[in-house]
Amino acid sequence: MHRRLCIQKDLSELNTWIQVLESINTELDYLSIIEKQLIKIGAITSAIRAFRRKNILVMANLCKYEQELKTEIEYGKIEYDSIRLKSHILKREHYLNLVNEFNGFRNQCYMQLKKFKR
Repeated sequence: MHRRLCIQKDLSELNTWIQVLESINTELDYLSIIEKQLIKIGAITSAIRAFRRKNILVMANLCKYEQELKTEIEYGKIEYDSIRLKSHILKREHYLNLVNEFNGFRNQCYMQLKKFKR
């Protein structure tokens, strides 16, 4: 019972991460439009593409992890131990690093926008 609850907790947290990454992808779409119409700096376009690739790779890894957790809930018998916890913490660190990197990137885009006057 404890194993199942811990895995469900991890799965719930994982779903939140995936939703945040989806919203980052949507925001990248908007930043791309702003860049094309207003900023027009090629380096930002390249950075948006690179960040989108990184976001998609992290999201793909998290989706694969989600499938592993769902399979483990349904069919697994392995106890929830420190190895499984460390694996989850590592996934969380990758996610948090991406979110922090995106926040910095978004701030750079906004700094470029501050240069424009009406």
